[in-house]
Amino acid sequence: MGINPNMAEIASLLGETSRATMLASMMDGRFHTASELAYMAAIKPQTASFHLAKLVEGNLVSVEKQGRHRYFQLAGEEIAQLLESFLAISPPPEVRSLKQSSQMKLLQDARTCYDHLAGKLGVQLTESLLNASYLKLEEKQFLITAEGAQFFADFGLDLDDLKRKRRSFSHACLDWSERRYHLAGALGQGMMTHFLSLGWVTRVPAIRAIKVTEKGRAGFKEVFKFEV
Repeated sequence: MGINPNMAEIASLLGETSRATMLASMMDGRFHTASELAYMAAIKPQTASFHLAKLVEGNLVSVEKQGRHRYFQLAGEEIAQLLESFLAISPPPEVRSLKQSSQMKLLQDARTCYDHLAGKLGVQLTESLLNASYLKLEEKQFLITAEGAQFFADFGLDLDDLKRKRRSFSHACLDWSERRYHLAGALGQGMMTHFLSLGWVTRVPAIRAIKVTEKGRAGFKEVFKFEV
């Protein structure tokens, strides 16, 4: 018998198309019902429930009960990071409709990777922070400089509060569509939450794409020095 963890068990969970589709749908970091995930995967609710039970048993998905309802979410940031890595090495899907092409373009432009920004917008934001010397990259971790600490405080982020979260603070996440790093961890989540509260971005229903508002376009240009 082997002495290493059983990778084949996780690989088998990811190797089924419907399960993989539902996991990718949960990359938006939100809770979903079995019916919603069934619709996204184009399968029957009963089939979705069977697959979700497997994913919960495999610790890839967590479930929360509210009365008679059950809501499903990725089991944590580490699972989202694993899935993003798989997406980075996976072949692109075959485009079969204008709707699919439009949705793919939206995801590539801006999306959530669990709870932080990804896609072209996420990479642009990260590179802006690096170019301004607010962050520096060391061994797949983004470190905040003294100038960066002042910048984030002025922008309205409570860094001390973010550092108290029981999770990675500011690691580099490989973006599957841009093939470059974007900012993840508690700092990435804090930025995403702040952008939503400022009205700079909004969520696109049904898929994990993010839309930049006119206020956001002006804000990113003024504060982060790049155009969306």
